[in-house]
Amino acid sequence: MLKKENIDLILSVKKMTSKVYFGSLQHGKPNRFASLGAKYEKILELIDFSTIEKKDKVAIKMHLGFNDGYQTVPVFFVRKLVQAIKKTGGVPFVTDNPTAVYNAVNRGYTEETCGCPIIPVAGIKDGYTYTKKVDFKGVKSVDLAGVLHDADVLINFAHAKGHGLPGFGGVIKNIALGGFAAKTRWNKIHGVVHYDKYWDADKCTPEHAKKLVESCPEKCINYKEDKHELKVGFYNCNQCMKCIEADEGVGSLEIKQENCDAFQEFQAIAAKLVLDTFDKKKIFNFNVALQITAFCDCMGMPQPIVVNEIGILASKDTVAIEQATLDLIKKEGLLESSIPPFLNNVQIKPELHPFQQLFGHFKDPYKTVQYAEKLGMGTSKYELVEVLSPEETAKMEPPKERYESEPTFF
Repeated sequence: MLKKENIDLILSVKKMTSKVYFGSLQHGKPNRFASLGAKYEKILELIDFSTIEKKDKVAIKMHLGFNDGYQTVPVFFVRKLVQAIKKTGGVPFVTDNPTAVYNAVNRGYTEETCGCPIIPVAGIKDGYTYTKKVDFKGVKSVDLAGVLHDADVLINFAHAKGHGLPGFGGVIKNIALGGFAAKTRWNKIHGVVHYDKYWDADKCTPEHAKKLVESCPEKCINYKEDKHELKVGFYNCNQCMKCIEADEGVGSLEIKQENCDAFQEFQAIAAKLVLDTFDKKKIFNFNVALQITAFCDCMGMPQPIVVNEIGILASKDTVAIEQATLDLIKKEGLLESSIPPFLNNVQIKPELHPFQQLFGHFKDPYKTVQYAEKLGMGTSKYELVEVLSPEETAKMEPPKERYESEPTFF
């Protein structure tokens, strides 16, 4: 029999953990009741939208993609989510940046298909924002998207995939970058990687700078001779260190962890600014771990799937769902045959997360989770609650089904 102190310890640990609901793409029977669609419907029940009040304006923040990028979250899942929100009396709308919204129809997203309006996150000219003060590596303020700020409820509905700077893009990136106007997103959050000095102009002649540019196989070093200014494009830098070899004996250049970490930390700071505008009871997170590509949906093009499709995760805890998603991706591992041939310096090492293997060891996707946890955005300790697992459904008796069971012209 358990002692009282042991029971108290177990209960305290449970309180410290957050539930993450998970539906696997794999199924135990070839029937709809065991498939991801049914699991997703169950997850929508378990996540518990009861805190959404009648007439609450519910922002479904997602990435609608660009150009030919059709590997975003399928509209099938969006529509079911919208239907679930409407049952609570809430008023849902899908939101993303103006460019993605304006062209969303090209990837199948319309008010008719989604079941709700699609609204630009910072207005039609990306100028409806609220200025928020920060003090991080030279950045004093950021412009938070006004439409997201004004909503009553946040459904953080993300596509889980890779990203060249933090390694991974999930619910944190979805609001950290997608929750702000373009100038903040591109110039400030992306630009923060250049704050910590990595190049010494006094030690480097123009001729040597050009040598450094030529040494990079990824072409991510840029030099402006008229300004005597050199910048490293850390998004494409995989830490092959060819430039450091070319700099031997001069010592003008460093490729450092802290430059990559700056983006990860700022990402967490920005995400917290968004979350702080909402009641904690009205924040819901989803990571759709399907079509897991190396790069984010901003690329606007089809990409090979580098990790097997996993399923859908949901949680009220922003940190816990990121941790769980990253753990499942690490467990699944890379599809080595699908790694794009233009990615050099890929390191297949079990101690590295799959996205570190692709983008270099400096780009540890867990870093953003750690920064977010320190900021009090949630806990990395989670209980994974699998819904209708393949093992469970394999033992269940399927209901009688027939094909074409929906309303039909027959």
